[in-house]
Amino acid sequence: MTDGPLTDPKALRALSHPFRWKLIQLLGEQGPRTATQCSAVLGESVASCSYHLNMLAKYGFVEEVEGPGRQKPWRAVSRRQIISPEGLDEEGALAAEAAGMAFLDQEFERIRERTRQREHVAQEWRDFVGIDGRTMFVTQEEMAQLHAEMAELLDRFNERTGDPSLRPEGARPVRLFLSVAVAPE
Repeated sequence: MTDGPLTDPKALRALSHPFRWKLIQLLGEQGPRTATQCSAVLGESVASCSYHLNMLAKYGFVEEVEGPGRQKPWRAVSRRQIISPEGLDEEGALAAEAAGMAFLDQEFERIRERTRQREHVAQEWRDFVGIDGRTMFVTQEEMAQLHAEMAELLDRFNERTGDPSLRPEGARPVRLFLSVAVAPE
């Protein structure tokens, strides 16, 4: 997968299923897993997990990891997918919209679930769990600067996701979801 926006309508349609986003996020957080292991974590059948993993592999989002045994684990190829209808024809734009909506559906479900489980989080972590929404009045230039600063800040921790040996003692998976929506004029 490239780091640029996805432009293949078929690949975008492959991401239009919320369960596939769950698989991508599971593999991204927990590393390589077999379809059986994905099934145990996500509560979906092994056959369904296998089907969806194969669909994701067809478009390069996941791949099988070589190893011993009959069941091969899958790993996420990229931890970032850029989805935008910009510059796409009508078919591509519709596929990008469907993929984006599936991602949001899955992400909001995850936020709701983790918010409901807040009481099960250790007290020292609870102050960081929550939702914050703000409306700001900024120029395009200020937004570009803010976006770059936030990306730089978050990028400091990227390597830890792919390499568990870089995680300090006590590190836990933390999901930070940022959304920017600009009001039309």
